[in-house]
Amino acid sequence: MNSNFFVRSRKWIGASALAILVGLGGGTAFLAATTPMVVAQVQPAAQVTVPETNPALGFADLVDAVKPAVVSIIVQGRDAPAQNFGDEFDPRFPDLPEDNPLRKFFEQFGGPPSGGDRPDRGERPQGRKFVAAGSGFAISADGYVVTNNHVVRNATKVTVVLDNGDEHEATVVGTDERTDLAVVKIAGASDMPFVTFADDSPRVGDWVVAVGNPFGFGGSVTAGIISALGRDVQGSAYGDFLQIDAAINTGNSGGPAFNLQGEVVGVNSEIYTPNGGNVGIAFAIPASTVKQVASQLIDNGVVTRGFLGVSIQDVNKDIADSVGLDSARGALVTQLNDDSPGAKAGLKSGDIILAVDGTKIDDAISLSRTIASKAPGTNVELTVWRDRAESKLTATLGTLNDEQQPDQPQQPDQPQQPDEPTPSSVGITLVPNADGAGLLIQDVEEDSVAAEKGFSVGDAILEVDNKPVSSAKEFEDAITAVKDSGRSTALIKAERNGAVRFIGLPLEQN
Repeated sequence: MNSNFFVRSRKWIGASALAILVGLGGGTAFLAATTPMVVAQVQPAAQVTVPETNPALGFADLVDAVKPAVVSIIVQGRDAPAQNFGDEFDPRFPDLPEDNPLRKFFEQFGGPPSGGDRPDRGERPQGRKFVAAGSGFAISADGYVVTNNHVVRNATKVTVVLDNGDEHEATVVGTDERTDLAVVKIAGASDMPFVTFADDSPRVGDWVVAVGNPFGFGGSVTAGIISALGRDVQGSAYGDFLQIDAAINTGNSGGPAFNLQGEVVGVNSEIYTPNGGNVGIAFAIPASTVKQVASQLIDNGVVTRGFLGVSIQDVNKDIADSVGLDSARGALVTQLNDDSPGAKAGLKSGDIILAVDGTKIDDAISLSRTIASKAPGTNVELTVWRDRAESKLTATLGTLNDEQQPDQPQQPDQPQQPDEPTPSSVGITLVPNADGAGLLIQDVEEDSVAAEKGFSVGDAILEVDNKPVSSAKEFEDAITAVKDSGRSTALIKAERNGAVRFIGLPLEQN
């Protein structure tokens, strides 16, 4: 029985200080395409041709071509409070060899205070100096390098170490926290080896090769396959990761994942780990996103995204059945501001957005990614499911920022519950909500379908079948109307602690 229908079910990811929530301190993942490798652009004047690669014979030619464009990034800085970092190194762990390029940084700045443990989840005391290391790769001859935002966060000095050991000071051009991407620039570079992004999306099962700087061992290479696409990782604002099984460890963050053509298909960012080490589950940001973000960071120093101004949720089978939709698809609008772009376009709570400019929307994250990928001010055509039929709306997107969030109605902490509670036919007992809209649930029968769907005491029932209800009689009449129409599922709009959700509630026919 699910006791909380407002919390999306997902597996917990990462528990160690260097694990997923901080982006693991540098996952190195590699994504491979299915076609034979042709060309890897790693020189500004002459393209390096990569012979066709047979994985059974190894990846040496591919690695020789792309490795000069992969760099190690050494960051010196001073912490802000309560920040998560993924790639900090303690000079006691591991024991770095004498010729490791990080050793002199650690000797200069030292490690954690003596006697202290590694900070949980990568948090460091406020104001403490730190040295961190990650990975990156050049995308232009004039020294633009892509890495993770969490690698360079709070940096006061960034040093890029090339494959041949040369060190160059770099400046942070721009960062994007939502995608965990950043671009740094090596001053004065003019002939730096660089790689390009893949145009085609990888497939599950494609080979990937990762090059990076795990634990300070720059130029390390691992290989594997793409395990899954479109992963939604807990703790991240970004929900379209490539999952790979190439070995990724601390220090790999920001490194590239290559296909067999020597093209970058992803930027390694996070790992799943119970112990801080590689267990064969790593996550990379797809090239399509990296290209878009890196381009905006280079041109403007910031990333701007389209904004529709709606709160949304996934559509499950029960909800689809309740509104007459043929399958569980689209993004269901739960709330929106009166002055948001979505409201101005005519969207309403309860609408299901099925497509944007003809591109199908599978779920809530799909809609978020699609809208965010478009520029503010863009006119988009929304295909909407409302009243059991499709309709078209046109919205002019606003600009997404952290302050632009739909208003959240406030639920009193201790709502007054009037007398005369009324049992319903669906296993919940209702009372009028004296302090707000709708009805409050006073009791839920243990074995009822309402309990199975996650309804709980204190939830507010706002609507049934898109009709507001404020009395037990209105609720029961609405349920009866759904049954009389021949439908077997009622769409319930409910609220818990200010969060609005829609639930498809199966009904027993009389």
